[in-house]
Amino acid sequence: MKVCIIVEGCYPYVVGGVSSWVHSLIKQFPNVEFVIQTIAADRSIRGKFVYEMPDNVSEIREAYVQDVDWVGKKKHRKKLRLSKKNFSALQSLILNEDIDWKGVFDFFDKEKFSLNDLLMGKDFFLMAKALYEKRYANITFSDFLWSLRSMYLPLFFCLINPVPKADLYHCVATGYAGMMGSMAKLLYGSPLLISEHGIYSREREEDIIKATWVEGVYKNVWIEHFKKMSTCAYNHADCVTSLFEYAHKLQVELGCPEEKAIITPNGIDPKRFESIPGKQEGDNGYFNIGAVLRIAPIKDVKTLVNAFYYAKQREPSLRLWIMGPWEKEDTYAKEVFALVDSLKPQDLIFTGRIDVTQYLGRMDATILSSISEGQPLTILEGFAAKCPAIATNVGNCEGLIYGEGDDVLGHAGIVTDTMSVAGLADAMVQMARNPELSKQMGIIGYNRLMAKYQLSQMKETYYNLYRKMAEIKGCEWNETPYKREDRR
Repeated sequence: MKVCIIVEGCYPYVVGGVSSWVHSLIKQFPNVEFVIQTIAADRSIRGKFVYEMPDNVSEIREAYVQDVDWVGKKKHRKKLRLSKKNFSALQSLILNEDIDWKGVFDFFDKEKFSLNDLLMGKDFFLMAKALYEKRYANITFSDFLWSLRSMYLPLFFCLINPVPKADLYHCVATGYAGMMGSMAKLLYGSPLLISEHGIYSREREEDIIKATWVEGVYKNVWIEHFKKMSTCAYNHADCVTSLFEYAHKLQVELGCPEEKAIITPNGIDPKRFESIPGKQEGDNGYFNIGAVLRIAPIKDVKTLVNAFYYAKQREPSLRLWIMGPWEKEDTYAKEVFALVDSLKPQDLIFTGRIDVTQYLGRMDATILSSISEGQPLTILEGFAAKCPAIATNVGNCEGLIYGEGDDVLGHAGIVTDTMSVAGLADAMVQMARNPELSKQMGIIGYNRLMAKYQLSQMKETYYNLYRKMAEIKGCEWNETPYKREDRR
């Protein structure tokens, strides 16, 4: 079986979170040939992989939402004019009315043209004008037209990118990935599986509401654009997974047919943590708290640093380890380190990228300060090391820490509000001042992990899904391990 897994903005360029999940999934199915279709920002990231590819990955393809329009010199091209059929299909997309997705996908698959010619041409102008007169006539048309061009350029770059033929398309998001997967399904007749870790359209909506680069009614235009893409993916998918009950409900509210939607919790291998090194001599007298995260805005590391600064003044035994990578030239990372230089908190350690099995045994608790998450693997990894968790109330953090459904094991840590310096500081102090209670919460976390969140359980779920998709496609399911040298 050949699976094309389509990822956006994560694997194999960055570590952690969704990337770790994708890498683990591929390794769990050595009998499946995987082609990786990535969607990245631009060509500056080309080939900069931070994962060593497993033997069952036969190819990696890269698409970019900001790219060069590779269609020869303008003087050698004829003026682009759309057929009536192509115009009608594209206009249905722009107007978001009874969208002819097959017509849209056929156009980008069969026609050869310059995106610049399309977006700057008369036909797109007429489509934009129709939308403007129908819904946005109270704003400046020229600004509206340029906004539409900037909105559709990334999507069109994805749609002109040829997706390889496969027996199954597995998208790890809706959005641009879901659009490429939907197009591939209609072109090649293979089933489509979507696995959402966060709810893409809702996350984009939150980003746009907070954004300063888009204002006024244009926020609504962008929000509708992302919802339209997610709806396309939901409607074309054969199955849509989410990580927990609330995410499942959101998918259905946002238009995913309920009969397609299932819950598939994350899982880790607890055996990796059975013989990890424990406390070292230098840990005596400290209550070690570990934050396994990338230094990125979504992790809200600045709030974490501020919280630790104030918690340390109240509880001297605290020591914070921030364990994860950062880009040397990244603006946010520079801001984090500038904050550290300003506050000069004692016992704050940055390790860079690490093997968590070498550090979690030294921790008394883990902490996560994110403003957005799905079902964080770092909390589960902490549970595997019997560490309780402090986390903000995002994604499924509350469910992991306090339990949900028929889970009556108890609290495995403390949940705080997002962006709350006081909340995180209080939680760190409370943990450090009640070490026995913290140990009990760590054991509860371990028991919860073993009951519901093991990698073997996740593998069984996706094994059944992949087998089902193979049956839909009518292809053979072979248990023999695939290797790159066996590439078809």
